[in-house]
Amino acid sequence: MFDLYQLSEDHEELRRAVRDVVDNRITPYAAEVDAEARYPREAHEALVATDFFAPHIPEEYGGVGADALAVAIVIEEIARGCVSSSLIPAVNKLGSMPVQIGGSEAIKAKYFPRVASGECGFSYGLSEREAGSDTAGMRTRAVRDGDDWVLNGVKTWITNAGESEFYTVMAVTDPDGPRGRNITAFVVEKSDEGFTFGEKERKLGIKGSPTRELFFEDCRIPGDRVVGEVGDGLKIALKTLDHTRVTIAAQAVGVAQGALDYAIGYIKERKQFGKHIADFQAIQFMVADMGMKLEAARQLTYVAAAKSERDDSDLGFFGAAAKAYASDVAMEVTTDAVQLLGGAGYVQDHPVERMMRDAKITQIYEGTNQVQRLVMGRKLLA
Repeated sequence: MFDLYQLSEDHEELRRAVRDVVDNRITPYAAEVDAEARYPREAHEALVATDFFAPHIPEEYGGVGADALAVAIVIEEIARGCVSSSLIPAVNKLGSMPVQIGGSEAIKAKYFPRVASGECGFSYGLSEREAGSDTAGMRTRAVRDGDDWVLNGVKTWITNAGESEFYTVMAVTDPDGPRGRNITAFVVEKSDEGFTFGEKERKLGIKGSPTRELFFEDCRIPGDRVVGEVGDGLKIALKTLDHTRVTIAAQAVGVAQGALDYAIGYIKERKQFGKHIADFQAIQFMVADMGMKLEAARQLTYVAAAKSERDDSDLGFFGAAAKAYASDVAMEVTTDAVQLLGGAGYVQDHPVERMMRDAKITQIYEGTNQVQRLVMGRKLLA
């Protein structure tokens, strides 16, 4: 059950390359992106230029074919500098993973090259206001009309909505069918008639990543945009989350690392009572706990990523465990980082308050941590 992973030299070189891009072309804009609640265009362009925009896309479709562990490292390193920016590769994987899992060769060939090149992003439309954790309770409908489908409904909490060109959307196609087996996945394009966006949500954190509702009013979708078989949408959606919860864990590890790094630098310089506060044992114990839990979260995340790459049978447990543990650690570490800076940690002159706000969402999206514990419990008891 507890298979190990092995970081190759290629993985370490990748980390160094991503960190260089982040330090020079992403982190310098992170505070501005947060303050203005604007999409991180500088990060977007940097990631496209360096092939980190959607590194998971297979080589046969023009991508770099990065394995799941490599993708986790990319997301971790970006989140270390700017969590909003890390959602660019993370959501591209989330949105396109259903196509990768269940799509035909034709639909992959149609969309993947444009995502691999950085021309287009890919978002994911599953949640609704009354169907968040209860995904099978969704109300969005798709009705067959000849060879096409006509989509009506609303999707909520959609990350990078309005920026992405493509959306994998789940809709009920058989209202009288068995619950959970009556949902189908479709690819919707931004230019489709009858498809519009709501206003940007005003959020606690990740302010650089737009979150909007998707509105479908008699939106006609060609039949060749069905992903997988009719009725298999929820199965594909949940299998997608088994894989992409690893990317949320990687985000959490990254933001925790960024906060710990900054806090350590600060306490080594800050003096009280005539000495650096890093010299106080109480502070050292606090930092030790932060580092210990962060490293445990990283190891669990990397094991889950290796299982994702192999599509192991116990990925569901490990993906949920990594996401839940790493995000809880991220919230604890970023909060402690604010505490280590004292009053300075509470103001926007330092990035730890932003990191704390950004970390919170990792405990919520792609399934709350309460849902992750349900998933783990059911896997263990099966």
